[in-house]
Parts: sequence; C-alpha cells; structure tokens
Amino acid sequence: MSSRWHRAIAELSAQGDAARAAAQRVQDVPSGQRTTAAAISNVAETDYLRSASALLRAHLTDRRPPRRLPVARVWPFLRDVWKDQVLDRRGGVWRAIPRNAALVQMRSAPSDPLLAAVIDQAEALQASLRGERQVNRLYESYIPDRTGSPDASLLVGGRTAPTLPGFPDPGHPLNRAFPRGGATGTRIQPGREAEFNQLSSDRSAVHARALAFGDAVLALLVAHRADGVAPESGRLRGAGRWVGREQQLVPDRAKWPAKLNGYQGATLAGLGWLVLACTGLPLTFGQRADLLSHYTLLFLAAGLIACTGTALIYRHGPKLITPPGPQALFPGIAAAVIAFTVWQSQGPVADYYFAGPYDRYDRQYANGCLAASPYRHDAVQAMVDDGVLTVTPVTGGTTLRLGPAEDGSTHPLRPLDRATRAVLDKYGC
Repeated sequence: MSSRWHRAIAELSAQGDAARAAAQRVQDVPSGQRTTAAAISNVAETDYLRSASALLRAHLTDRRPPRRLPVARVWPFLRDVWKDQVLDRRGGVWRAIPRNAALVQMRSAPSDPLLAAVIDQAEALQASLRGERQVNRLYESYIPDRTGSPDASLLVGGRTAPTLPGFPDPGHPLNRAFPRGGATGTRIQPGREAEFNQLSSDRSAVHARALAFGDAVLALLVAHRADGVAPESGRLRGAGRWVGREQQLVPDRAKWPAKLNGYQGATLAGLGWLVLACTGLPLTFGQRADLLSHYTLLFLAAGLIACTGTALIYRHGPKLITPPGPQALFPGIAAAVIAFTVWQSQGPVADYYFAGPYDRYDRQYANGCLAASPYRHDAVQAMVDDGVLTVTPVTGGTTLRLGPAEDGSTHPLRPLDRATRAVLDKYGC
C-alpha cells in the first residue's frame, strides 16, 4: 500500500468517526446549541460522502488518491449566515449523492462482494434523492366539499382544482402556487398516500444512508488498498473539527428585536450614515485623482465597502442596540459624529493629496519661498501645456518651467531647466 493511499484511507476514517460523533452530538447538546450541532452534522456527513465518492473513483480507475480530500469550508466570518445556509440545504448532501454515471462506473467494475455493498448503498442514496425531488409533486390544490367536514374533504372528499393550461400534472409547483377554481387547500393526491409515505421515508433516511455509503467505501478500500488492515484515524479537516465546539463556532449573540424603538432606529440610521460616508471614499478620491476612466474599479470598491459595512451592522448591530432606553442611542451618536467627520473631510483631504498644478504651485512656491518675489500668486500668468506649468511674471523676468503638471498627481513640481533652477535657488526654494 502506498503512503498516499494510507493517508487518504486514514483521513476518510477520521471523517466517518466525526460524522457519527456529530450525529450523536445533535441528541446530546443543550437545546440552545442544537441547531449549530445539526449544521455541523450535516456538513460532516456531506464531507464523508464526497470524500468517499472521490476515493472510490480513484480506486475504480486505478489512479492515485487526491492529496486532500474534498471538504466544505467553514466560513471564518458571518458564521450565523453559514449555519442558516447549511440547515436550509442539509449541508449540500443532495448534491454530493453519486449520480447515474457513478453507478454505471461501479457496475462496470469486476464483480466483488464489497463493491456490491457499495452499489446497494449508492442506489439507496439515489432513492433518497428521488424522494427529495418527487415528494412535493404528490401534493395538489383541491376544492373542499361544502357539504362535508374539512377533514373529510382532506382525505376523500372535495375535488382536484383545475390545472393551468399546458401543465396537466396537479402536483406541478405552478398549479400549487396559482390554484384555480376556488381551491382553498392543499392535500396529498388521493390514492397516492403509500407512494408519498415511501418517498418521505426515503428522504428522511438520507443521513443514515450517507454514513452507510461511506462505511461501505471505507471497507472496500481497506480490503483492496490497505491489505485488510484498517489504519488509525488520520488528520481531520472541515466541519468535523468543530464537533463538541458548537459554542465556539457560533457563539450566543443578541438577536434583532421584532420591532425597533426610536432610540434603536436612530442608532441604525447613524450606522447607515457611516457606511454611506465610507462608501463615498473611493469615488471622491478617484475623482480628485483623475481616475474616473476606471469607474468600474471605483464602483466595485464602493460596493465592497457598502457590503462589508452592511454585513458588519447585521453581525454586530443587535449587540449595539441592546442597552435599555436612551443608552441604545450612544453608538448611533458616535457613528453619526464619525460619519460627519468622514463626509466633511474626505474632499479636502483628497484635494490636498491630489492637487492640480496651479494649487500645487501655490502650495509649494507662491505661498512660501516666492511669496515676496515677482513670482507670487497675484503677479504671474500661469499656463499648463503638455504636462509643463509655465509661470511668467507680469513685470517681466525669467519664465519658470515646472513639472510634472498633471491633474490628480501626487508628485511635487520640480524645475525642468537650468534657468528655472537658478531662480528657485535665488529665492531659497
């Protein structure tokens, strides 16, 4: 057995142990952490299923296993959002189920009892996937029987609502979303209760079947790639590392109130103003730096700041507005002061760093070393031509040639010829 297969099988074994521990953890944790434990369990099972499928493909094609087994990434930030996504999608287990092409590859391999067990588990997983896709198609919109009881109409009475033109299946999502004929309820299509129960049972069994598939693949790989000796569990990556650490993964945080009071609304307004002021920074500096031709990058930067600020408010906002009464207004006041400062100062700051050639001449020379000379601000005629600023005294004298004279430049003006250098040296510039 190669060291690479040894490491891959050991990591797969570790993922299986973590998936089983995570499933048990859902039953053992306090109720406040149960949803987090369920999210970890879903992702750990999906990691186990995906890794088992990847190693099975490598075994059947007689290739080397991947250096790193595929595992889902736990978001380092906004883990509350990550948890909600995982719970909505069951950790992505439906997408990780082996499809028909994988089953064809398994069946075309040489006959083997261990491989036959893997195929059985893959077929069971496909039945779960079929249940997920088809169970809702067994519902229908119906018109209750006005003469009977609602319960009787739900079971046998009433009649199926008319279907939309072109969609004859009463279980089609469009027929259920837009019922016709006065339909007021939804029920299982009469005569298909047994099929509905079977599909529901298959869908609910997906987690147990995912573990069984991974275990069958592990047994196959141990027999054929590890000489029948199961290696010790290897390095664990992915969601399995968080089993038993639910509080660290998604700590208890303040929730958004169902209704904001006046103080809380004012605080959110101040925070929103701060985000808006920061969003204008790339546009203001880009305009002063003469970078409007790169408007796509400027708007992307502004959008990134807006999204980041909104995410931070969503993440930390409930904690900021939890103090009682007027105390909830203090964060909003602080945010409003900072927003006002940013809003008022970004223009002058951008003008200072990205001054035009005339402003830069006044700042460097006219208001400094040349303030008492014939080259002061009110005694010269200045013109920019091809990146060169020419400054001519009204009373006559040497014309200064300075550069680079560009809008939005951060480079200071410097003499471009010896005559200009001599004049600047004469006045100590």
